[in-house]
Amino acid sequence: QVQLVESGGGLVQPGGSLRLSCVASGFTFDRYAMAWYRQAPGKERELVAGISRTGVLANYADSVQGRFTISRDNPKNTVYLQMNSLKSEDTAVYYCARDSRSTPSGTYDYWGQGTQVTVSA
Repeated sequence: QVQLVESGGGLVQPGGSLRLSCVASGFTFDRYAMAWYRQAPGKERELVAGISRTGVLANYADSVQGRFTISRDNPKNTVYLQMNSLKSEDTAVYYCARDSRSTPSGTYDYWGQGTQVTVSA
C-alpha cells in the first residue's frame, strides 16, 4: 500500500533552517508529482510547494517563495523541503502528498501523517 513518511521537523529559532524529508513506498515514485502542504492551528491546510515527477517543474506559495526549496531524489523515493529564513508564521504541521498526475495538478490522493515544525525564540 502507498505510504508517505515525513521526518525532519522540530523546534527552530526565527531565521533558522530545517530540511524535511518524505520517503515514499508502495508505488512507482518517479511517475508522480509530489507536494508539501502545511496546516497551522485554526487555519486551513495550504499548499507550500509542488514538484513534477522529474523535478524540472516546481511551484511555491507566495509566502515561502525565495525561502523554501522543494526537491526530489527519485532513486531514493524521497522528496525534500529545504526551509530557510524561517519565521514564526511558518509554524505548522507539514504534510507530504502524492499528486494524482505527473505534473502539479492540485489534486492529491495520498497524504503522510505530518511532521511538526515550530519556529520560536
